[in-house]
Amino acid sequence: MSRTNNELLKEALLHLTTAQAYSARDLSDEAILDAIALRLAAMIDSLNRLPASTLDDYFGATWGLMRGMRNRIVHGYMTVNASIIRVTVSEELPEIERALNRALADSDHGSA
Repeated sequence: MSRTNNELLKEALLHLTTAQAYSARDLSDEAILDAIALRLAAMIDSLNRLPASTLDDYFGATWGLMRGMRNRIVHGYMTVNASIIRVTVSEELPEIERALNRALADSDHGSA
């Protein structure tokens, strides 16, 4: 059974908010950074199941960078730079959260 766009967006937002919650902890702890990285990869995997046009509408060129980060986490996990995870959490996730909330609002109104 496939999930709706709305369900995928909610799932992605859940992963994002969990990563943000983890980021309130000690970011020098490798286990916390690992947990954040895995939640980011899961969020991106959820989004990857959306139509390409939806991803373009809400993330534009950022989507390619997000996919690249996911691939780096999943396929080259031992080489993920902890400082990149820290910067992503502090600088990138707020904008991604806004985009997800816009997409959810549009989905609730039938346009995503």
